Amino acid sequence: MNKWLRRFLIALAILAVLGGGAYYWLFLESGAPASSYTIDMAQVRRLAESMPGDKVREIRVERIESSAFPAIAVVAGDGWSPTPMTMFSYELVFPASLTVVDTGMPEGSAKQGGMTFDAAAFARMSKTLSAASLIVVTHEHDDHVGGLLAQPNLKTLLHATRLNAEQVANLGRYVPGYDRAAFAGYQPIVYDKYLAIAPGVVLIRAAGHTPGSQMVYVKTAAGAEFLFTGDVAWHMRNIDLVRERARLVTAFMLREDRGAVLAELAALNALKKAEPNLHMVTGHDPAPVDALERDGLLQAGFR
Repeated sequence: MNKWLRRFLIALAILAVLGGGAYYWLFLESGAPASSYTIDMAQVRRLAESMPGDKVREIRVERIESSAFPAIAVVAGDGWSPTPMTMFSYELVFPASLTVVDTGMPEGSAKQGGMTFDAAAFARMSKTLSAASLIVVTHEHDDHVGGLLAQPNLKTLLHATRLNAEQVANLGRYVPGYDRAAFAGYQPIVYDKYLAIAPGVVLIRAAGHTPGSQMVYVKTAAGAEFLFTGDVAWHMRNIDLVRERARLVTAFMLREDRGAVLAELAALNALKKAEPNLHMVTGHDPAPVDALERDGLLQAGFR
């Protein structure tokens, strides 16, 4: 039985004893944004054009792990049927270089979490990490940074890796077994709201899910625009409904800033309506990725 489902069934049994009020608060109620959050797309686009050089010509995707969570864990109030959760890694292919965004998690962590692990996909991702000139992660959870931290040549890879200061500061909290010695002398990036890191590629601060959470904007050479939201939203439904994960998940498992995430979801909802040609890619939802592959905007598998 999936670890998450087992935890939820235990929690449900406890709540059956405690009563309906606790069940509503922990599983059904989402809440409203407690603060404001905006994404200045004009500024993001200016920064995307600020670095000279050729932009991304192709984006590839690997599905490193897969699992299913109760729908109510993904979107508060959505019921208990299983909903798919996929752990992705993305390869931005420039004419003369490669960038990796997120790295999934290693086999041991995946199996401990009851997930299906694709060893061939992880091997392709690992090979690409060694060839990449730039490596970034949307945040410091194991299913996004763990694949990087598990590499035997981590020290060498860190020369191409751009982790922000909050990500580095919180690695021990989320991935306690990582190789701290490899980070001796490592200098994280420090930025306020936006940071251009490659032609057409901009990091966007989005703290809340974790202190170091960020989104990644990509504009390709063909003019297509993508926004990789990381785990601000696990599924597109979080954005469309402006609904958070169940409070049991956010408060007692993830320990995230719920108000900040709700504000970010509201901003993404408004952005999706205002920018229908901006392709949003959420943290673990296979449906948008499948659709982008069908449309030829994402390519399946690293090379």
